Amino acid sequence: MAGNSILGVFAKSPIKPLEKHIRLVTKCCNQLTPFFIACFDNNWDEATKIRKKLSKYEQDADSLKRQLRLELPGGLFMPVDRTDILELVTQQDKIANKAKDIAGRILGRQLLIPAQLQKNFTAYVARNIEAAEKAADAINELDDLLETGFRGREVQLIEKMINQLDEIEDDTDSMQIVLRRDLLAIEKDLNPIDVMFIYQIIEWVGSLADLAECVGSRLEIMLARK
Repeated sequence: MAGNSILGVFAKSPIKPLEKHIRLVTKCCNQLTPFFIACFDNNWDEATKIRKKLSKYEQDADSLKRQLRLELPGGLFMPVDRTDILELVTQQDKIANKAKDIAGRILGRQLLIPAQLQKNFTAYVARNIEAAEKAADAINELDDLLETGFRGREVQLIEKMINQLDEIEDDTDSMQIVLRRDLLAIEKDLNPIDVMFIYQIIEWVGSLADLAECVGSRLEIMLARK
């Protein structure tokens, strides 16, 4: 990846590397679904393999982020502000970092999510991943937005996606409350240290949607400047 200069790509569109980066981020997040399935099955060998794949996507995203920062043109004729692109890629990268942290913490302790929580926890993970995917959908519309001069239906489409992202984040907040309540009801029967880490994992998974919402907020700022 490092051998391919982004400069040629930016000559065509300043958004393409940003779109490539968010695709790597969502691939990273999507690995959490099979990862947790393996964990629920107590299949730590499989979980280890999936975590390595997840980490590779995160490393690729991190490499692209650094390359983008180094090679992003600073000329006067950029169709979008250089700062906006740098802020967006930083927010996007935080999502991949958090997904890696989640898998690393679970695997490091071979932490089991209690069976009583697994159904709701699986839905919770899926909804947070959906937030990352919705952020990616919005980023992937930016090329069309540039073509229309930040006007018309494309602006409305992105604004709709950002609103949907806010709704997903609200949903994950509600789901987190339920999970915490259910964990509280059984925590006296669990290893106290494991309980502490399970609460942390619930919070970290929820931060995927929070970080995706931050991507949406950065897009709103970009739109407001046009």
